Order: sequence, then structure tokens, then C-alpha cells
Amino acid sequence: MFNDIGPLELVTIIVLAVLVFGPDKLPKVIQDVTRTIRKIREFSESAKQDIRSELGPEFKDFEFEDLNPKTFIRKQMNNEDLGLKEIRNGFDLKKEMAEVTDAVNSRDGHASSSSASSSSSSGGRIDMTKKPEDPARDARPSFDADAT
Repeated sequence: MFNDIGPLELVTIIVLAVLVFGPDKLPKVIQDVTRTIRKIREFSESAKQDIRSELGPEFKDFEFEDLNPKTFIRKQMNNEDLGLKEIRNGFDLKKEMAEVTDAVNSRDGHASSSSASSSSSSGGRIDMTKKPEDPARDARPSFDADAT
């Protein structure tokens, strides 16, 4: 329930409880708080059982934790019926990148010799950054009457 409370925070809560309620009333307050938490849990469990009984037998495997999006997605990703493991295992990122690199390098082979010498001087690495093309000095940008 309180998974993210550290030891320093727990000590701080205990000290504050002793200061606020006093050492005489503190055991009674702790009993009241635990009794209230127990009643809330019982109420929540009975509400869950009522909802399950109202949904009927076709929803017997329904879990309220599945309503959490993270849990739902995790459960669906582990589902064997979708065949996601075959897709994951069949996709090799290194192989795909090597194919793309080979395709780009073969296209560069048809380009001018100056670009080929610059790519070979960079150790065979591909520059994936976008470089703006230099428009001709006389060329004006196209005019779009609908855009104005």
C-alpha cells in the first residue's frame, strides 16, 4: 500500500503522530485507523464481488487491475495469440541498418566522385542530418494564392 515511503519519511510520520496525538492517545488512534482501513478494504472487495456477479459468467476472468492501461498493455503484449514474439524475433535491427547502409552507399556510387571521396574519408559513415539545398539565385519561391 505504501511502497514508496522510505525509512526517513516513516520516522517523520511517527514523530509527528506522537507530537500531535500524544503517547497516551496514540494506540487508540492507530486502532481506529487500522479499523477504518480494514472496513474500506472489505467494502471495496464486496463491491468488486457484486460487480463480478452482475457481469455474469462470461466475465469470470475479469480483473479490475486490467483497467490500468499499463497492466492491460503488458498483458496484451505477453499474449501468445497475437504472434508478437515471432515479429520481435524476426526483426533484426542491425541487419536492417546494414541493408539501408548498403543501399545508400550503392546510390552514392552513382553520384559524383567528390561525394564518394568525402564519404570514404569519413570512414564509411553516413551523414543522416538534413542539409538544406541551395536554391538558384534567380529562383523565387512558388506563390500560393490560397495560403495568403
